[in-house]
Order: sequence, then structure tokens, then C-alpha cells
Amino acid sequence: MNEEPTTDYAIKLDIFEGPLDLLLYLIKKNEIDIYNIPVALITQQYLEYLNIIKSLNLDLAGEYLVMASTLIHIKSRMLLPVPEEPTAEDLEDDPRAELVRQLLEYQTFKEAATELSQRPLLERDVFKRSAALPEETKKTTDEDELIEVSIFELIEAFHHLVSRLDKKELMEIDLEKLSLTDIINDVMERLTLEKNLTFEELLGERKDRRRIVYTFLALLELIKLKMIKAYQTAAFGVIRIFPAVES
Repeated sequence: MNEEPTTDYAIKLDIFEGPLDLLLYLIKKNEIDIYNIPVALITQQYLEYLNIIKSLNLDLAGEYLVMASTLIHIKSRMLLPVPEEPTAEDLEDDPRAELVRQLLEYQTFKEAATELSQRPLLERDVFKRSAALPEETKKTTDEDELIEVSIFELIEAFHHLVSRLDKKELMEIDLEKLSLTDIINDVMERLTLEKNLTFEELLGERKDRRRIVYTFLALLELIKLKMIKAYQTAAFGVIRIFPAVES
């Protein structure tokens, strides 16, 4: 029987991001006009992400489920037939309007918060110096920009890893004792030596589903503790993990 892996450790996703972050990510990924959101497509992808998140043993905050209900409600309203002779009120009553307002307001505050967080205020007096990115990583083309990835890019990357695994491998019984603490220590030791690693390099030869989940949880914990950062070159490119500070 192919059972879902279980762990004795859980991380609430709202520690990192919320449902509006996920919607903004999907809008960016699909290159959608935020003022003209195709609700059916976004709702489908949103629900798919919730399933992926659950499969990775992450706790979903209730607000994610509330947003799912909101999207389904908007989708159902947009499926209603338009009157043959719509009034001005009918035309202006876009079911998406309130959601768009929330997204624009949230995006404004998030961008302001990001800009403030990048300022070097007190950094040299309070924090260790940020780890410099290796020269080979900096050498990107003009079209490629090194960007820090969100939690949703991490989720998608791990989901792709799992989906590429041979189903027989997923069904194998793995009796190896895994400890999240041991994997966290292993990740940090390897990053100290290698300076940066891809997801697949972190997993090594062992790519069973249980190890993938534990490695993913370890990365989330380290990101939460601001001990590592994840970057990629160009949108949706290969993700590499770096130590957050110089060792």
C-alpha cells in the first residue's frame, strides 16, 4: 500500500505566506492581468496547490480554506447568465472586484515591507554580514536576474521532484530512521562545505518520498530561522540554497 508519509513535525504555512501571497504568485506565474483574473483557472490552480501543500505534511491555516471558498463562490457567480439587456449596475457588479481590491492593497503593503527589509539599517551592528553569493552564481546573462524565491516556488520544486520519481520507488518500504534535527544539521554542514546546493544535490542518491518531505521541512525550518536563503536565476529556474550568513 502506498501510504502518505507522516512526520512528527509540522510547520504552519502561514508562518511564511498567506492565501493572498499564493494568489499573487499564481497571477505572476500565469502572467495574468490582476484587473481581469480568469477565476476558473486560478481557482483550479489554487485548489491544486492546497492538495500539494497537504501532501507535504504542512498545516494549512484556516484562512487558506476561506479563500478557497471565496474563489469557488466568485466562480459560481461568474457562471450565472448575463441578462439579455444588462443594466449599468449589472455591468459594474463584477464578482472579482473585492478580491482585486484586496490583492492590490496587499501587494502595495508587501512591496513597501520588502523595500524596508532591504535597507541596511543597523545591520552591521546587530547581524552578521550576509553571505556573499559565489562568483559563478553572479555570472548571469542580462535576461537572468538572481531572485529570492517564495515558499510557493519551493513547494512547486519539491512537487516536481516527487512527480518525477518512479512509482515503484514510492511504494518501497523505507525502514530508515529519519530525524528532522539530523537532516537540518546535515543541510547546514553541507552548505558550510559547498557554499550552495540545489534541491536534488541536497537529497543525494536517496530520493524516496519520505526523505523528500523531511528535507523540505528542514529547509522551511531553516528559512524560518533565517539561516538559509533560496535563490533562482530567471523566473522558475533552478533553485539553489545558500547559507544566509558567512560562516
